[in-house]
Amino acid sequence: MTVPGSAPAWRRLSADLATAMRPHLPVTVDAVAVAVTEATPAFAGIADDKFARDVRHAVQVALDRFLDLVGTDEPALPGPFREVFVALGAAEAREERGPEALLAALRMAGRQLLRTASQSLARLRPVGTEELIDLSEAVTAYVDELAAASTDGYALQLREQAGEGDRRRHLAELLLRGDGMPSAVGAAAARIGWPDLDAVLPVLLPLDQARDVRFRYGPDGLVVERGRDAVLLLRAGPRATRAALTEALAGRWAVVGPALAWPQVPAAVRLAELAAGLLGPDPGPIFVDDHLVALALRGETGALAVLTARRLAPLADLRPAQRENLLSTLHSWLRHWGSRAEVSAELFVHPQTVSYRLKRLRELYGDQLDDPSARFELMVVLASRLGVPAAGGGGAASH
Repeated sequence: MTVPGSAPAWRRLSADLATAMRPHLPVTVDAVAVAVTEATPAFAGIADDKFARDVRHAVQVALDRFLDLVGTDEPALPGPFREVFVALGAAEAREERGPEALLAALRMAGRQLLRTASQSLARLRPVGTEELIDLSEAVTAYVDELAAASTDGYALQLREQAGEGDRRRHLAELLLRGDGMPSAVGAAAARIGWPDLDAVLPVLLPLDQARDVRFRYGPDGLVVERGRDAVLLLRAGPRATRAALTEALAGRWAVVGPALAWPQVPAAVRLAELAAGLLGPDPGPIFVDDHLVALALRGETGALAVLTARRLAPLADLRPAQRENLLSTLHSWLRHWGSRAEVSAELFVHPQTVSYRLKRLRELYGDQLDDPSARFELMVVLASRLGVPAAGGGGAASH
């Protein structure tokens, strides 16, 4: 690196070095980029077009800037130039590669630059020993500046990631406790880029998969490692849909959901744990939503609460009196296998009233009333809510 107060090493270089090298610069950039990639083991196996473009861009910037410095007292890397190599170091940290690979690549680039500069001058005129020494010192000093900027970027990214990790752990702890003040949880979520925290979906996974899902879900998920397993907390979005999770978790043990509002994350995690105990270690993913009724019938009040909220959601916007009338009618209709006459007699209402209410229920529930599983879940929910024993069995309702 340049010693403060002293002339930089490139000040002693002859101006005709730039003249000699510039016509060959495009070929030189390509040659250096290829040599750097192939000679650095950590880079050689990266089959990524973006990585190749980034390397070539960095080499282009570095060589252009070096030629601009020839014969001047300018600092090696003013702001915009330095940012390129700071970003390069930061990218290495994000990819979880150590700084050694990048520093080795810079040294290789320096050797290529020295060789190309010497050859270019030699084609133009004789080159003396002192000039070669000056050229070597200039290239070394310049590469030191590139390395310093890259190392700074690497260190900055590590500090940022450590701070981000702390922020993400803090939010995960608040969600798993479920007792945080809404303002505190909202602020913690905003600090990691979750400004509109709503539903959160937990996924139980084996402990050895924690690192993989942390990388896979990145900004959309929080991963908490526990003594026996790991919990992935996914915010609502495209990656938290059943279809996306079925594909992403195919063939591995995982227990998913249910997705609940953030204050209910502890309840959702508990239901996932209960489902895991109920179903055993079979490959998944297992979706808790498919087993809520089984858990409810085992006396799990949390499962019954979720099932009730899901099954009665179509009635949520009705007036209370209207909702209660429809609920009692639906319950009677399910218990009497769709017999309007028996529903009318049990509820002491006119058969036309029963028909009107059933038409309204059809509008609200649609095909769910023809689904045996949905009807059974409705029966369990309504029997619990209305305090009437559920009738045994459940066949196809007549209409």
